[in-house]
Amino acid sequence: MNIPHDTTAWARFLAISPYTARLGIEAVAAEDGGCVLALPYRPDFVGDPDNGVLHGGAVTALIDTTFGFAVYFRIREFRPMATLDMRIDYLRPAKPGVKVHTRAHCYKLTPELAFVRGCSYEDDLEDPFASCVGVFMFTAGQPSFTAKTTLP
Repeated sequence: MNIPHDTTAWARFLAISPYTARLGIEAVAAEDGGCVLALPYRPDFVGDPDNGVLHGGAVTALIDTTFGFAVYFRIREFRPMATLDMRIDYLRPAKPGVKVHTRAHCYKLTPELAFVRGCSYEDDLEDPFASCVGVFMFTAGQPSFTAKTTLP
């Protein structure tokens, strides 16, 4: 399956997974080998009610999803894969009350692996709150989608 750069088309893909749909992850931008996804701020994703900062698990889900899409935009087809390794260096807490973004780029491919790097930020890419790298392993088999699933 060819993955188009049209964010309207591939945003539908985010809605297929109940997990990303529940998180409300949004398609923002796409390019060859990279993309930007966003996670809207929601009080039910707060990790510390005293300061209103998003839980690290919600941010990690955004990063992992964005990294996977960056791989798709590099290989230009859907291949099943798994996150083999991911490192997130938090530079500061995310600002409470605002949408967060992750920008990712797949910079290296081998027949079995994809290497991705990126950062997470609120409004300014030059002021990230997290720096991240990841390795994805392509897996055997075909994706299993239900008959009613329509991909972009």
